[in-house]
Amino acid sequence: MIAVPINSNSPRNTVGCPGKSASPPREDFCIEIMPYVETLTFTPIGAPVPNRGFPIDTFVVGLHYQQVVSDAKTFQPLHIENGMWLLLDKEQNIVSRLSSIPHGDSLLAIGKTSDIDGNFKIPSTKGLPILDKPVLGLGYADPYFTAEGVPPFVPSNPNQMLQDVIDKQKLVNTVILDVSTENEGGISNIPFIKKNADATSFKSTFWIEEVEDKAGNNFLQLQYSQTTDLDFIKDFTSKDPDKLIVWPHVDVATLVKQ
Repeated sequence: MIAVPINSNSPRNTVGCPGKSASPPREDFCIEIMPYVETLTFTPIGAPVPNRGFPIDTFVVGLHYQQVVSDAKTFQPLHIENGMWLLLDKEQNIVSRLSSIPHGDSLLAIGKTSDIDGNFKIPSTKGLPILDKPVLGLGYADPYFTAEGVPPFVPSNPNQMLQDVIDKQKLVNTVILDVSTENEGGISNIPFIKKNADATSFKSTFWIEEVEDKAGNNFLQLQYSQTTDLDFIKDFTSKDPDKLIVWPHVDVATLVKQ
């Protein structure tokens, strides 16, 4: 199966990244909010994979995927990712996502699958930097609201772009895949990443939606929201000298099956 954007304005990526301070401490940052085009390809992994154990063996089934992302304006490559979605336990609906990217990161995220009939509300998510205490009056997050791409991107709730799409649609049924590295998973990063913008946690939700169009025909649509927390720059609101600011790297997209 191949999924592509429902329109060129849909997928968005926002990320806070370390600035270019000439010397430590590094206290400045940059904001990138990028529209992109994406192709997400799924293929079966072949046959059930046996996991030997006691008192029973388990058999894992799943899909291999490849994600290719390019800049929506220049079509220059931005991201490539290879991984798998696995059904670990059919009775308890436990799934996992494994992935690796050429920045030098690999992850395992575990969660559950569920389904829902009809239209629903997509939970909000936060795209602004997370500090120990609120920052009042300093305008610290102002670059998020003045960056190119705002609107339609909403930094305080990137998932609003997804909700805006399904508000205009009739949904028949939705399968939800919700995973996180906090569920006995984790992320491994190369030393450079750990030093400069440490990826500490990841969560992802896929909504596989059956949509009925105005003519009464059904088609499959995939929406996703995923957040990678990047830690860098000392948290100036914290009493802990080692505490860093958490910068959510959020990706949202709406794609259709081809």
